[in-house]
Amino acid sequence: MMRFFYTFSIHIYSLLIHVFSVFNPKAKLWVNGRKNIFEKLSLEFSKSNPHKNLVWFHCASLGEFEQGRPLIEKFKVQHPDYKIFLTFFSPSGYEIRKNYKGADFVFYLPKDTPRNAKQLIRIMNPKAVFFIKYEFWFNYLNELKNNNIPTYLVSGIFRKEHYFFKFYGTWFRKQLNCFSHFYFQTEESKQLLKSIGYNNATVCGDTRFDRVFEISKQVVSISLIEKFKQNKNIFIAGSTWLEDEEVIANCKLQIANYKLIIAPHEIDENHLLAIEQLFGKANKLRYSQANEQNVITADVLIIDNIGMLSSIYQYASIAYIGGGFGKGIHNILEAATFGKPVIFGPNFKKFSEAKELIKLGGAFSISSKENLISILETINNLDTLSRISTISKNYVCAHSGACSIILSTIELSN
Repeated sequence: MMRFFYTFSIHIYSLLIHVFSVFNPKAKLWVNGRKNIFEKLSLEFSKSNPHKNLVWFHCASLGEFEQGRPLIEKFKVQHPDYKIFLTFFSPSGYEIRKNYKGADFVFYLPKDTPRNAKQLIRIMNPKAVFFIKYEFWFNYLNELKNNNIPTYLVSGIFRKEHYFFKFYGTWFRKQLNCFSHFYFQTEESKQLLKSIGYNNATVCGDTRFDRVFEISKQVVSISLIEKFKQNKNIFIAGSTWLEDEEVIANCKLQIANYKLIIAPHEIDENHLLAIEQLFGKANKLRYSQANEQNVITADVLIIDNIGMLSSIYQYASIAYIGGGFGKGIHNILEAATFGKPVIFGPNFKKFSEAKELIKLGGAFSISSKENLISILETINNLDTLSRISTISKNYVCAHSGACSIILSTIELSN
């Protein structure tokens, strides 16, 4: 009965997305990306004549992809004869990574119905499946279990407020039996799982550490950013929202000794115009309009593309990570791996890396422009910046290695 209600809710959700797609561009992408998806999938398979060995990685969106990416790439090195099938739930992941070269097939995840689950798994016949972090699609999980296909949750996090641990969560708890093994970021997650009767879990940390550690080793120079920087200090604000940008703009006198790079989370025209307005008379320049001449005289460089930010952090003296005045901070590890002091807003409690770096002295939380000013004054000297750099680099290095633990213990079906 609960599976019926669950599947019914999936249909209702899909219907609502179709309604919103009339006026919401992201919902329209969600709908259009799933049109005739099985015909597209079958055609791709017939054209490529895939090898019998295939593994499936599923990510909700771009952030989860970045967690899964190091595992995908390390798996491919260890198992070069396997094909990689990658799916996304959200357009913000698929539309940016649909041409990702590390996967042989990249698709939207068809909606989670029993029929779709049977059809997709019949076509793929995966030898193993990896769901990243929070993904629990119970019809797919049930079908994988019925076919004895090893299924893993990677970089998982459980919290006591999750429905698995509520009085009404009995049916959902039973569905966890579909996973062969859980690879968690935290010991708390493992103990929560143990409290409801499951012991098939390993704490191996967050695969994002592996990803950012590799980025720091393979980073290449960006000539326009170097021209912009010259010999000045750079304050980089990454993945920002308007609330973050307002705080930074109000501190412009205090960061006058810095050149500023802003890489907003959303790069639609309205947001870019709002940023330009915030910084008033400052010499502002969008990266898409930059050249070797005008970038030198700019004081504020606005990154109006997706994909550069993780490499740009190498040029920062101080990094500010957005999202903390909203639902939660974005990835602070991309800056920390380069040994940068990291600053963010007050909403960071769900992020263990933020709490740990604050305790170590490598990160700082603010709730106002006054807090930001105070922190800038405190850390703005070479000795302090050098100490923080060591803290941050050592933290990332010490927490790398999750992918190796996972790949050394997984099983692949015959």
